[in-house]
Amino acid sequence: MNQALLFNDDIDFDQQQDAWRFTALLSGQLITIYFHSMQLKRLEKVDNCTKFDLEEIVELWLEKNEPESDEIHINMR
Repeated sequence: MNQALLFNDDIDFDQQQDAWRFTALLSGQLITIYFHSMQLKRLEKVDNCTKFDLEEIVELWLEKNEPESDEIHINMR
């Protein structure tokens, strides 16, 4: 796990973005992460197993990308 990245336990569905979202602290900066996925949109609730998978996806995304703002949008198939 990236020590500069701390996930908050606030995952919920954002109707406006039509995506699941949660926040995290990245090197002290609050960022919002959105997951755009047809499969995830079908879920009424995200369980802990799925949440940990999403956190891992964010960590992998950050290994290859730099956030350009305080939001990260991850499109999943």
